[in-house]
Amino acid sequence: MGLLSVLRKLKSSPEQEVRILLLGLDNSGKTTLLKQLASEDVSHITPTQGFNIKSVQSQGFRLNVWDIGGQRKIRPYWRNYFENTDLLIYVIDSADRKRFEETGQELAELMEEEKLSMVPLLIFANKQDLLTAAPAAEIAEGLNLHTIRDRIWQIQACSAVTAEGVQDGMTWLCKNIATRKK
Repeated sequence: MGLLSVLRKLKSSPEQEVRILLLGLDNSGKTTLLKQLASEDVSHITPTQGFNIKSVQSQGFRLNVWDIGGQRKIRPYWRNYFENTDLLIYVIDSADRKRFEETGQELAELMEEEKLSMVPLLIFANKQDLLTAAPAAEIAEGLNLHTIRDRIWQIQACSAVTAEGVQDGMTWLCKNIATRKK
């Protein structure tokens, strides 16, 4: 069951457009996640040197997912994509503990952005298929996610490569989009 089938179930109005912003540090698995959601081959992924957009029209939904590159030199441009975002997905490489501080800082800055205020946040603790991956609860504690009070949020353990946990996160996402769009 893919993202579109979950969205179809939650459809509440004709031609509902959903804008999802997909962010995270480079090599966190954003593009793999996007391809997994689109039911595309995830075996050959190259680093995103700008952005990828998947836009699908299906049964009254127009789903726009913006996957923006996470390299340090690209991050200042993230703010160009904040306008009219319905939901923010932030992807973390759970196995790259050396970068937890950096990813936490980037996420904290995103939470301060006025154009993203009140936007629901789904954090995918990706790469859970790797033995060195930190559990989602440990990441949540380390990033002080419990201090986020101005929006609904969820952290979801997942593996974009195997798709494990991805559907659970997308179910949460869709329920909260449906609530926000009413």
